Amino acid sequence: MDPSTLDPTTTRPRLARHVRLTFCRTRQKPILQLPETVVVLNGSGGTILELCDGRRTVAEIEAELAARYRTVPDDEVQRFLTRLAARRCVELAHD
Repeated sequence: MDPSTLDPTTTRPRLARHVRLTFCRTRQKPILQLPETVVVLNGSGGTILELCDGRRTVAEIEAELAARYRTVPDDEVQRFLTRLAARRCVELAHD
């Protein structure tokens, strides 16, 4: 999926059913657990995915991150979610 096709005002991301977000104490980082795979996330990736509950839009997630961190680079959230959607870790529902 091309990030330019993702409408941040109507797209509501959530973790796919077979994916679990958790914290790895050994690595001290958030991770995604998939069948037979573990994806180690950086701090911002974990924070983005914590907000992906299927209720918030991408724009609302970006606004929440901007409020917490003062700045969010242009399209960072959209590119991140698009990459995870391509790997079937995230589902992108549209209104």
